[in-house]
Amino acid sequence: MADRGDASAQDNLGLMYDKGHGVPQDDKEALRWYRMAAEQGIPGAQVYVGNVYFWGQDTPRDYTEALRWYRLAAKQRKAPALNNLGVLYLNGLGVTQNYAQAHMWFTLAATHGYQHGNRNRDYTAHRMTPEQIAEAQKLANEWTPEKIPQDP
Repeated sequence: MADRGDASAQDNLGLMYDKGHGVPQDDKEALRWYRMAAEQGIPGAQVYVGNVYFWGQDTPRDYTEALRWYRLAAKQRKAPALNNLGVLYLNGLGVTQNYAQAHMWFTLAATHGYQHGNRNRDYTAHRMTPEQIAEAQKLANEWTPEKIPQDP
């Protein structure tokens, strides 16, 4: 099924190669299958591909490419992607550093069930003015997936 383009099967095969379940563990094969699933819109696979570029696992580190994949997953409200966008904005990786944007992404991650979203938001808030925090809260309250730009 995966070799016939079934996105869910591709995602599952990516997981199998990633973890070595039923097949030898192979990061390159995991990435190959996850990328196919990600290109078809599977948000967990999009986060995985973004993480590969973020960390430079078996590929050159590329924050702009990580940003692209995280944005695609964030459009589907995938909590780890929302958090990872916060990390990029907090540290200015692939984007201009922006604490208000980081705070917003961490707030959204927490809202969508990411365990460390609140902690990351609070960590960021210590670097912000009250005006920046108010702006970030406004951004989070007004956020919709349609507001995510496609390109960095």
